[in-house]
Amino acid sequence: MTSDQDAGNGEPTPAMRTATARGLQEQFPGVRVWYGKATGSWWAMVPLRDGPRLLEAETPQRLRDAILNARAGG
Repeated sequence: MTSDQDAGNGEPTPAMRTATARGLQEQFPGVRVWYGKATGSWWAMVPLRDGPRLLEAETPQRLRDAILNARAGG
């Protein structure tokens, strides 16, 4: 078992989930980030001019890219 994964199943540990979500939320004020244990995906609720947008990604890096893209109007 690694320090970043639970029991070798690829799921991030609670500490990693918390730290990752906090880091993304600090980088993007107003955005709520969480890890979906049931889905195995990273999620973000991004406030936009046209209303909030729910984003899903396989990794925190891809979620970061999706947030940047959504905020840029893409």
